[in-house]
Amino acid sequence: MRPTRPAVLVGLVLVVAVLTWMLVRQFYADLPIVPWTAIPTVLLLAVGEAYTAWMTKARIDRKPDTKPIEPMAVARLAALAKASAYAGAMFGGVFAGFALHTVQLLARETPRVEFFIATGSFLSFVALICAALMLEHACRVPKDRDDQSPK
Repeated sequence: MRPTRPAVLVGLVLVVAVLTWMLVRQFYADLPIVPWTAIPTVLLLAVGEAYTAWMTKARIDRKPDTKPIEPMAVARLAALAKASAYAGAMFGGVFAGFALHTVQLLARETPRVEFFIATGSFLSFVALICAALMLEHACRVPKDRDDQSPK
């Protein structure tokens, strides 16, 4: 499995944001109000993944008072990190596109509230992407110290 490239994630956010903005522009009046519950939920997921990254790195590095981690568990965590990064980019793009449309309507009360909710949701998905990239980085196999000696 290749490491996730941040440029691909940024491109995905931008493409989804533009597509969402075009759809929201057409159907804004028919859409339900944006839920605020995504913000704490996604932030909690981001904290969980960041903590898992920290603990996984400590266990892979065999820090004192930690148990070694099984290779299959590391593979599963790497898959979770990759999936979280791409899902975060997709949903972050959706909320960014929604925020792009509602920023034009800040004079009205409902779009103003939806702008702040969409922006907060976008930022929480950015935090999830960062935590996922941290977890993916923590799952990398460390280089052997014997291989680093000069030849």
